[in-house]
Amino acid sequence: MGSLGRQTNTLKRLRSFLLVILVLTLLGTGAELLLVGHFEEVWQWIPLVLIPLALLVLGLLAASRKAALVRIWQALMILFLISGVTGLGLHWKGKMEFKRESDPSLTGWKLFREAMQTESPPALAPGVMIQMGLLGLAYAFRHPALAARSNDGLEEKGEHE
Repeated sequence: MGSLGRQTNTLKRLRSFLLVILVLTLLGTGAELLLVGHFEEVWQWIPLVLIPLALLVLGLLAASRKAALVRIWQALMILFLISGVTGLGLHWKGKMEFKRESDPSLTGWKLFREAMQTESPPALAPGVMIQMGLLGLAYAFRHPALAARSNDGLEEKGEHE
């Protein structure tokens, strides 16, 4: 097997491994969010909508390897990133407000430190959305459906890589 064949095989295995990690993380995070009642406010519904949507797109992608689905997947993973960053801000804001209510004398660094030491809401929990978004984008990197689309255009012109 040539160097290109080994690289292609390695990329396939890596993509499969990323997919397993991603699906397990999607399922685990979705279950946890449901179990902790992460649906009291509108903002809390965002990951609960994005996660099943990601599983649906993955299912469609498995059934039909179309470039358009990979592009939809990539856009969805960008929404995961945005959701994670927004969630970090909302969790931080919630922690700060809670600490200000419980002790109005807290300000500056002491307020920040006290807020970050509280358990609820977990400050960095939304980071898992960022992690899933990055894993999803890595999964889509040089996806075969995108390569097939670009190769179709090259073959029509009689050019090959």
